[in-house]
Amino acid sequence: MSGAEAEAVTPAAPALRARAVIRQRWRDAVFLHWRVDPDAVVGWLPPGTRPDTTEDGATWVGLIPFRLERSAFPPLPPVPWLGSFLETNVRLYAVDERGRRSVVFRSLDAEHLLPVLAARIGLGLPYRWARMRGERHGAVLRYASERIEGAVRPRTRIAVRRSTERVEGDPLADFLTARWAMHVGRWAGTRYWRNEHEPWPLFRGELLDLEDELLDAAGFPGLADRAPDSVLVSPGVTTRFAAPVRD
Repeated sequence: MSGAEAEAVTPAAPALRARAVIRQRWRDAVFLHWRVDPDAVVGWLPPGTRPDTTEDGATWVGLIPFRLERSAFPPLPPVPWLGSFLETNVRLYAVDERGRRSVVFRSLDAEHLLPVLAARIGLGLPYRWARMRGERHGAVLRYASERIEGAVRPRTRIAVRRSTERVEGDPLADFLTARWAMHVGRWAGTRYWRNEHEPWPLFRGELLDLEDELLDAAGFPGLADRAPDSVLVSPGVTTRFAAPVRD
């Protein structure tokens, strides 16, 4: 698939061109990423997109646990209780025919059923209900989950120690985290969602423990058998989404 040259990767988000319809806080994020051949992800991308690649020709698969907090639908206040939950997603990196970069989610496991159903039905996102735990002890973050629904119920267990090394001006870290849109495939076509937030405060991470089945379930068997090629940690950002547009 051909298309326009990909837009520049920028650590600062372009301003939203429309009113924000969703606001969330993403906290204690762990970014585990593996380098893969673009052919490994082509079949998982929505129509009108192709794998986004780094200069070495590779694309990337991410496994990312974090705390989602204070979900709100402006101008309404944050949703109590149900608006805060643990989440672990498996995501890919895409670019569309107009050169717009994005993330594409293969799965999003979350611990509250009602937000899972709302996002799955209303937004077309592949959310799954899971039993989850998250802890932070000093510089160490630990996450664990087990999917509750479905015939296959993958588990994951992740532990990472955040270093004091701040990551700034790193092209790979920007490629993996400075993402200002997502593409979502729906029956009526591919939707493009823009978002914005302050630049990620990023730190190098040391992987202490990983036992994962989410990557296998997402279509990447054996990937978690090798160490991730990138480990990053962030205390978090507050993000805003505009309404999606249909391509």
